[in-house]
Amino acid sequence: MSGKPGNDADVLVVGAGPVGLLLAGELRLGGASVLVVDRLPSPTTESRASTVHARTMELLALRGLSGRFGTPENLPKGHFGGLPLDLGRVRSRYPGQWKIPQAAIERVLAEWATGAGARLWRGHELTGLRDDGDRVEARISGPGGPLRVRAKALVGCDGENGVVGSLAGFEFTGPAAGREIFRADLTGITVPDRRFERHERGLAIASTRDGITRVMVHEYGRKPGGSADPGFPAVAAAWRRVTGEDIGGGEPLWVNAFGDARRQATRYRRGRVLLAGDAAHQQMPVGGQALNLGLQDAMNLGWKLAAWVRGRAPERVLDTYDRERRPVGARTLANIGAQAMLLLGGSEVDPLRAVLAELLELPGTAPLLAGAISGLDVRYPVGDGDHPLLGRPVPVVDAEPIRSGRAVLLSAPGTARADVFRATAASWADRVATAEARVDGVDEAVLIRPDGRVIWADEGPVELEQALSHWFGPAGANHTERNHRGVR
Repeated sequence: MSGKPGNDADVLVVGAGPVGLLLAGELRLGGASVLVVDRLPSPTTESRASTVHARTMELLALRGLSGRFGTPENLPKGHFGGLPLDLGRVRSRYPGQWKIPQAAIERVLAEWATGAGARLWRGHELTGLRDDGDRVEARISGPGGPLRVRAKALVGCDGENGVVGSLAGFEFTGPAAGREIFRADLTGITVPDRRFERHERGLAIASTRDGITRVMVHEYGRKPGGSADPGFPAVAAAWRRVTGEDIGGGEPLWVNAFGDARRQATRYRRGRVLLAGDAAHQQMPVGGQALNLGLQDAMNLGWKLAAWVRGRAPERVLDTYDRERRPVGARTLANIGAQAMLLLGGSEVDPLRAVLAELLELPGTAPLLAGAISGLDVRYPVGDGDHPLLGRPVPVVDAEPIRSGRAVLLSAPGTARADVFRATAASWADRVATAEARVDGVDEAVLIRPDGRVIWADEGPVELEQALSHWFGPAGANHTERNHRGVR
């Protein structure tokens, strides 16, 4: 088995889907060497996920990536359990939902990550790993035979029931799938668009874009069949039983089945092995939340893991990944579970749907649910203080340091203490940039993490110094690579 030094990396990422590729780019911005491996020999051409929500669009804009997707379709209307929900009622430059096929997301992120220096090995599969406390040693099977890769950390971005979670001994809790939905992308058929149309025997959804029709169908009470690919005849038969229409003459481009499982890792980190995206949480893809949840995991983790493996941040910073993202995952799985009940239940849920439809007409209900689905309402416990922005995402900031993945202290022009704040941050100049800009809701200055979260705002220089030290290590330290022995 080859174990040449050229195979080694600071971080080994398993899985070259959107989450793994975004994570790879973030790690490179933080100065970490990255190797991404994926068992597929080429990128998928299947549309799969296609919905990008407001906070994810803001994160892509923070890195200057949003413009690379052209002018995607923007839909202000979303849903909660099939009931109409106005997603445009959120404070963001990117309200509503944006339709970007997963294949396009992967293409842009792969170009960005590899352009930044990440290595990408397709057709390579993880077959074993060992965390010895100082390094992770991974066994990889590839076209040229078995390989051994050593890394300071390994991140599983390999989807539901991923091999990383299994090999590293992660535990998962939550209900397994009890109901199943069929999904297919077809050409050569014409059916009416259907938006969560409830029939006597089941649920039917259909939409056509660019000559491709996506159908989704659930027969009330249908249990999972145990296969992610039920075959097109099974989908066509279910569609006929529910709607009475025959789609059997269509040409299937992609067929799959998914259930309503809600499984989550009990922790997102075990020593030097971490999980992100669907590898950490399994959920029904309702309202496009799964993709967005995973991409936001990657954005949270990337800068922290890069700083830790390069010796520029204490371990407590890396530990905040689990503390911040696992509760967000649990909350998202709860709202997806509620939506699954509303969508997949038969006539017994009709009274509940009627009550919720009335509640959605109240002034505060729709914005509350829209904030949860978009990811804009998440507030991390980043420290003491009562500023309303603390722990919250800032709107898109047009500052070069943010685009390059650095933390930044933004001082409003002309404020009395701007020079004092900049002088305080100067001792962290290798990790924190300074710039002048106004941010809504900030009087004097704000300190923003690389992932766009506020960790200090409008307090004094003493509190600023404390925040800088907590998140970015000692002032003026000689930040050289460390081994971080004794990681647990």
